[in-house]
Amino acid sequence: MDDTNDALRPAVEPRCEETPTLASASIRDAELTHVNEQGRARMVDVGTKPVTARAARAAGKVLMAPSTLALVRSGGTRKGDVLAVAQVAGIMAAKRTAELVPMCHQVPLSGVDISFAYEPDGIAIEAVARCKGETGVEMEALTAVSVAALTIYDMCKSHQRDMVIERVRLMEKDGGRSGHFVRED
Repeated sequence: MDDTNDALRPAVEPRCEETPTLASASIRDAELTHVNEQGRARMVDVGTKPVTARAARAAGKVLMAPSTLALVRSGGTRKGDVLAVAQVAGIMAAKRTAELVPMCHQVPLSGVDISFAYEPDGIAIEAVARCKGETGVEMEALTAVSVAALTIYDMCKSHQRDMVIERVRLMEKDGGRSGHFVRED
């Protein structure tokens, strides 16, 4: 008799030959660049693209109670200077984006900067990443904001566990074939 907990078993055993792929017509027609002819993931070849200056700006926010925000502002958290640690964590994460996001290229970053703004309901985060390369730095800027936000959460969770990380998004990018993009909202 099998003692495995039935609650942890999938209701239906997955079968590889039935696994949907991105090769289905509706998805294939969307012209996804990270999908090969078989509908499987691939890393895009950027070797023939020209090296150009690239920049991206991303933003996000950590919502928190006024008492938690006051602790961060005063440096009164148990773990130290929250924003200094979050800034270093975000920069380190931007440098390691290709290790975290499977189809990202390693990008020779020339600069990453992270800024914070106290708002009545939390802390706004903005990251700017720059490079000269064949591909953009949107993912690096987004990763920097995400990890900075996670670090703020980690450093404040002993005081408040219901903080919310929200609206991580690309605000602006420049360079490359697609040119300049600025979020409208």
